[in-house]
Amino acid sequence: MNDSSNAPSRVAVIGYGLAGSAFHAPLIYATPDLTLAAVVTSDAAKTADIHRRYPNVQVLPDADSLWAQASSLDLVVIAAPNAQHSPLAHAALEAGLAVVVDKPLASSYDEARALAEDARARGLALTVFHNRRWDADFLTVRRLLDSGELGTAQRFESRFERWRPHAKPGWRRAADPRDAGGVLFDLGSHLIDQAMQLFGDVRQVYAELDQRYPDSEVDDDSFVALTHGNGVRSHLWMSSFTPQLGPRFRVLGDRAAYVTYGLDPQEAALRAGVMPGDQGFGEEAESAWGRLGTEDNVQIVPSETGRYIGFYEGVAAMLRQRAAPPVDPMEALQCLAVIDAAQRSSAGREVVTL
Repeated sequence: MNDSSNAPSRVAVIGYGLAGSAFHAPLIYATPDLTLAAVVTSDAAKTADIHRRYPNVQVLPDADSLWAQASSLDLVVIAAPNAQHSPLAHAALEAGLAVVVDKPLASSYDEARALAEDARARGLALTVFHNRRWDADFLTVRRLLDSGELGTAQRFESRFERWRPHAKPGWRRAADPRDAGGVLFDLGSHLIDQAMQLFGDVRQVYAELDQRYPDSEVDDDSFVALTHGNGVRSHLWMSSFTPQLGPRFRVLGDRAAYVTYGLDPQEAALRAGVMPGDQGFGEEAESAWGRLGTEDNVQIVPSETGRYIGFYEGVAAMLRQRAAPPVDPMEALQCLAVIDAAQRSSAGREVVTL
């Protein structure tokens, strides 16, 4: 680890698929108090891309090569497929390193709890990349709730929907529970986390997890209903099989509603090579701003600026100032408990009480 408290914390990323290349590497690179020191990948094309975009970053062929130089690092980011989250995170902790795990924290609640207990026993920091807490539209919803413009919230509707008439191949289609495949784990992790951030603990869960593609072994089109401890109901849709998309958010209060369509622009910008700090990064176009009001009195509401880099600014503070992690692993555990309840609810066609 770094001997100088003034030097940026040195970070390694394991995995350079979509999560590593489009999210973690550019966000770490753009965070002033962090240094992207190494990336683990054995893929030649990905290695060439890393050398092109980050000339001073070391590329290592496997995790064992990384553990061999753990003393020169401060943090490891696990951006590998879901089945590897828990074993790689345990190995990083054993090597004495703080850990960021891409969501979900693990493939099951029990795995995640064991990982959190390992980090706590070793006195090492652990956090989870629930980046959608820094979406422009989500930050706008939070602002409207906090300001009282919606009144008392009654129902929260949230969707991550796509239209893919043919299934996209890959490990997310795998039926092995260790792969945590399907849209509930992939998209639902974000939706559930956002709902709990806004309205607190969940008391009851009802879910319909459906398979739409021929020969599918995981859920492709799912609905989850949550009843929060404060009485608010969250209705969450996640799907890869939606020919026409619904509103991203529809929040109903006793004074007004807020409705917005489309996705936060940060992912598309990062995938296109735009970096945080570039002009306009995280800003939604006016055409994407949501509508606030009642049926006969609606106004366009400017969106907040999305800030995924806020997660890694929190990570830097966690490492350098011993601040609280930007995402508490206990909150990620609660999210997995809801996912587990949703699976049981769908299988038994019943409401599950937590």
